[in-house]
Amino acid sequence: MSVVGFTDIVQGPLALYLQYSLKIGGDVAQHSQIVQQAFNAQLQFLQLASQSGKPSNQNDLINLLRPTSDCISNIQNFRESNRTSPFFNHLSAVSESIPALGWVTVSPAPAPYVKEMNDAGQFYTNRVLKDWKEKNKIHVDWVKSWTQTLTDLQAFVKQWHTTGAPLPPPPMDFSAPIADDNLDRSALFAQLNQGANITSHLKKVTPDMQSHKNPALKQGGPVSSITPSHTSGVSSGVRVDKPPKFVRDGKKWLIEHQKGNHQLLVENAEMNNVVYLYNCVDSTVIIKGKINSITVDSCKKTAIVFDNLVAVIEFINCQSVQMQVFGKVPTISIDKTDGCQIYLSQDSLDVEIVSAKSSEMNVLIPKGNGDYTEIPIPEQFKTTILPNQTLKTLVVENKG
Repeated sequence: MSVVGFTDIVQGPLALYLQYSLKIGGDVAQHSQIVQQAFNAQLQFLQLASQSGKPSNQNDLINLLRPTSDCISNIQNFRESNRTSPFFNHLSAVSESIPALGWVTVSPAPAPYVKEMNDAGQFYTNRVLKDWKEKNKIHVDWVKSWTQTLTDLQAFVKQWHTTGAPLPPPPMDFSAPIADDNLDRSALFAQLNQGANITSHLKKVTPDMQSHKNPALKQGGPVSSITPSHTSGVSSGVRVDKPPKFVRDGKKWLIEHQKGNHQLLVENAEMNNVVYLYNCVDSTVIIKGKINSITVDSCKKTAIVFDNLVAVIEFINCQSVQMQVFGKVPTISIDKTDGCQIYLSQDSLDVEIVSAKSSEMNVLIPKGNGDYTEIPIPEQFKTTILPNQTLKTLVVENKG
């Protein structure tokens, strides 16, 4: 019955998505063919699982899942190779949400993961609707058919695989290409919506973790009591060769090489303290109190939540990062970063945001009812030369 249920998705909303993709044509049609391959690969996997049960060893399981994983990689790579496409928003909507097929590696309760991936593509489906709803209804139908495909997938997983697929989660990354350090930018950090509860069950920095009280830490060794807890349903897929570090060195808090750790808490910090994150992957850092500044350097799929800043938070060379402020932040700097979600508070609406060489940046402004209004930061500009031989630069709305 599980196979039948998945077949209904393939023959129902997915078939409609493929039809509308062919009508739109171009890159959308070509992209949809890879999507069809991905769903067919998962159908074949479910058929084998229903007939054979759990594979005898982990390598067999990896080989069975590889066709689906390869298709997901191809879908995301197609988007990256066609960033100038007039249908870039269409390609992005699918690429951001296609990791939903990785539900087979999530245990327990994979259904919420599918919804999370569906929501991850909503930013781009909204752009498609904005650009095309008055021009061509096919694009509206295209959006509806794709989101319905993932909605039905979530219902299918909830009905037939409530606690996960009948197999152990393999060490595979369905959110990034195989053997590649590029992460998908679809990860949503549920921790950001927990409010005051966000600090529950977090590990704290004790005196023995502070290098000015424990000189041995300055030798670069790892803090033994701070170890990554792999709470994410899907592995990050990025190798971290150096040991994780979470230490306080005088006024500096150094958080480096953390992977899959959502229990990082900076507490009892002072106003002249600075926090420096480097090479962290799939992690969340909570900072309590008021500090001077934060630097997030070369991090991927990482979220940082804080109360108040005196100066600035900087994102440098990052991918798929998020921040949320509960109090005040004067300045946000974004440099060479792809994918940055900025959740503001009512007290921080006077913030200045400076960005350069970055893309996919969004500011989320609170509505007052717990919801946010999402506004993209411009990425395109038009410069002309004036008669007095000076330059005039204007923001150009991104049409995809």
